[in-house]
Amino acid sequence: MRFLITGARGQVGRALTQEARSRGHEVSALGREELDLEKPEAIRQAVSELSPDWVLNCAAATKVDHCEEARDWAMTLNAKAPGWLAEACAEAGAGLLHWSTDFVFDGRGEEPWREDAPKNPLSCYGETKALGEEAVLGVGLPRTLILRTQWVYGPKGRNFPAAILARARSGQGLKVVDDQTGRPSYSLDLAVGALDLLEGGATGIYHLAGGTVATWYQFAGTLLQLAGLQDVPMEAVGTEAFPLPAERPKYSVLALDKVEAFLGRSMPPVERGLKDWLERESSEKG
Repeated sequence: MRFLITGARGQVGRALTQEARSRGHEVSALGREELDLEKPEAIRQAVSELSPDWVLNCAAATKVDHCEEARDWAMTLNAKAPGWLAEACAEAGAGLLHWSTDFVFDGRGEEPWREDAPKNPLSCYGETKALGEEAVLGVGLPRTLILRTQWVYGPKGRNFPAAILARARSGQGLKVVDDQTGRPSYSLDLAVGALDLLEGGATGIYHLAGGTVATWYQFAGTLLQLAGLQDVPMEAVGTEAFPLPAERPKYSVLALDKVEAFLGRSMPPVERGLKDWLERESSEKG
């Protein structure tokens, strides 16, 4: 198949590009330098000229706190651009895989969020991502796949494990939030799951995330243990210890029943992803 991947420089975009090429698919991987998603005509032209079987949209305004200050930017990239992509796909006869987020939910609950749970975002980021889902579904493409994920980390780029490891190795103590709960999700596992869903004919909305439920504090503790840094002092704190512009959902664990039933397997535990992440991090330095 021919794929057009937008947001190809991000963690999920890079992983999808790598995985799709390893499976023998023809991939056009475009970052913001090659495709300006703020321009509808540029989107239409790219999809028309490249004529993909599927567009995999990994592009988004993901700086959650910055979205609060740059609402127009977030609205364009997260809410409007997905709709423009869907319209371009409809004209070209392509399918659209669109990535969304746990931030569409308010996190005010104690049970994992299912795909059909009511959306109630707490932030501009969550609000615009929810609107993006609606824009995609509103076009009515026969082949539409929306994947919600959360707490993504990958071999390259800025992410939570990289920040924790850098601080721990500097000899500084850590304060890590222990009252937000989610699923740490390794980008390479997400890429495998996403392509298995797409190649298997899945359509609609699926939650796709890591197999382990944890707080940020527990996530950091597992990382330090695997990295041999378990003696680094680490204090569990509440969200209020780090005041930020955008409110975070407290319990945003995504339910995986639907995706695991389709795939016929469980999503990998956090230990597996972190071990691979650490090995890649070590090999790059060595």
